[in-house]
Amino acid sequence: MHRQQAYFVTGTDTEVGKTFATCALLHAARRQGLQALGMKPVAAGVDGNGRNEDVEQLIAASSIAAPRELVNPYCFEAPVAPHIAAAVAGCRIDLNRIAAAARDLAANADLLLIEGVGGFRVPLGDEVDTADLTVRLNLPVILVVGLRLGCLNHALLTAEAIRSRGLELAGWIANGIDPDMPWPEENITALKERLTAPLLGYLPWLDNGDPATAAARLVLP
Repeated sequence: MHRQQAYFVTGTDTEVGKTFATCALLHAARRQGLQALGMKPVAAGVDGNGRNEDVEQLIAASSIAAPRELVNPYCFEAPVAPHIAAAVAGCRIDLNRIAAAARDLAANADLLLIEGVGGFRVPLGDEVDTADLTVRLNLPVILVVGLRLGCLNHALLTAEAIRSRGLELAGWIANGIDPDMPWPEENITALKERLTAPLLGYLPWLDNGDPATAAARLVLP
């Protein structure tokens, strides 16, 4: 895959708005006339129809259709950590299978955004985690920072983990996930001074936020 065409989207933790931010980036790309496609290699937790909410949101935000088995190679019923969900399903998550699906998707898109699961080092098996997946894909990383107490430490540690693996931190997004967080702008300033990557945008807290509207607040790497 060409590095200019694909990015891996990770977060400082789970529930920091990775899917919302990824969908907003997809809409930002579509505004520029790009064929944009989202991918969620591993998802855990499904509704009554066997669908994962994050996957459905990525499909809706993408500008082109793609086979679901490529967009989401692994979807587990249990809403738990992926390595546990895979064990319950009697399945092993194969990084090569994910990489092959990503290559197929990238061949038909101007921009491919691959959203991770949880934070940067969520276990995917006994010996592999999402950091290993990112290395296997060899893509620059976009970091979604969930603005809440502790986010400075989480963001700096995640950025350090990304760099230590020889990966490029292409940019980061400040996502307002706590409406009561004090001094969000000051926290963003602190991160701008410490993260050696550009801020791609600040998404403030919004009730029932729309990623298509939030796209106007973001720039692509």
